Amino acid sequence: MPLKRRDFINISAMAAATGLVSGISSCNANEKNPSPGKLISMLADVKPISVEERKARVEKAQRLLSEQKIEALILDSGTSLEYFTGISWWASERPMVAIIPAKGDVRYVCPGFEEARFRELIKIGKEVYAWQEDESPYKQMADAIKDAGTSSGNIGIEERLRFFIMDGLKKEASHLNFVSGDPISIPCRIIKSAAEIALMQKASDITVAAIKEGIKGLKEGMSPGDVAAIIEGAQQQLGNDPGFALVLFGEASAFPHGTTKPQKLKKGDIVLMDCGCQVEGYNSDITRTIVFGAEPTKRQLEIWNLEQKSQLAGFAAAKNGSACEEVDAAARKAITDAGFGPGYKLPGLPHRTGHGIGMDGHEWGNMVKGNKLILVPGMCFSIEPTISIPGEFGVRHEDCVYMTTDGPKWFSPVSRSITDPFIN
Repeated sequence: MPLKRRDFINISAMAAATGLVSGISSCNANEKNPSPGKLISMLADVKPISVEERKARVEKAQRLLSEQKIEALILDSGTSLEYFTGISWWASERPMVAIIPAKGDVRYVCPGFEEARFRELIKIGKEVYAWQEDESPYKQMADAIKDAGTSSGNIGIEERLRFFIMDGLKKEASHLNFVSGDPISIPCRIIKSAAEIALMQKASDITVAAIKEGIKGLKEGMSPGDVAAIIEGAQQQLGNDPGFALVLFGEASAFPHGTTKPQKLKKGDIVLMDCGCQVEGYNSDITRTIVFGAEPTKRQLEIWNLEQKSQLAGFAAAKNGSACEEVDAAARKAITDAGFGPGYKLPGLPHRTGHGIGMDGHEWGNMVKGNKLILVPGMCFSIEPTISIPGEFGVRHEDCVYMTTDGPKWFSPVSRSITDPFIN
């Protein structure tokens, strides 16, 4: 997955303002673009995360808080807030936080004028500390921590909590010791439940179906944005939350995250499509590379096959009890043994082999040299050892896996053919 959705929007806006083509489409794509035939939503059997599961997540966090001798975990608006409480809240300049104490119910601090609406969203806990516009939200946070039974000790700060909130609370409650909340949030979120994996599987199924529509719609003279619009239109019809589609042609495919240079599709071009979507907040991330409108050249086929060999080597190395870095090492070795690299040198593999994935498109558990984190059941990550050859083209096969007691399982069927990547 190249960038976060907000980054696509910013890049697309910049490209539109300058007359350049980025290859990244938003869902409000050019209306002149071809659109797929009517597709049927794939969400009929989707089951959202239950309140009971979120309560179990809070209970796990509280066990970890006690083990780590941390009195509470503070969550800002964002992914972890939604993960634990089910509440999605815009991160404005007015602080709204959740406080998970080591013992007792979850407590919330929110703007006073938002209290009624906020209470409608609460599924876990009930205590709300509302602050008015002329009051300090940080005093309310300090009071909430005190009322939860903490007058001293360590307070965990989740990694996405913004500095101004941390700074304000630290000044208001200088008697407390603020520490990283990573030992709490990461062990909770990095291990996916069966319900989470089912949602990620559905997102992957939708993305596969949407990429197929994109491939069917390829026509000479198209821009990357034209193709991306087909894929995103298909994703929407199939039922996903707003996703992304990065499409690159020819030499531009050697840029892992695209280029600002205009591109027009012609026969014989490499077409790289990096796409994903969300279902109930859970992400997919899949990349396919094909050759458009002509038989692949010997060079294109050679690199495509080498990429396939590299990806499968990474998969074979993903074993319970092995370190994340071993996946990267195995995939990279296939590429360097063929004379590319070494390391991140181009032509070759210029980035890590994979990243964790879940509610965020990029999460903890990167497949990269130096990451000694041990693979265990429930971890989910991509395997995407791009081969970039500047001035020629790039090839990326990207599929995500989830670890089971029997080892890794693919969320999407891996690419088998340069002419039809969905042949099983």
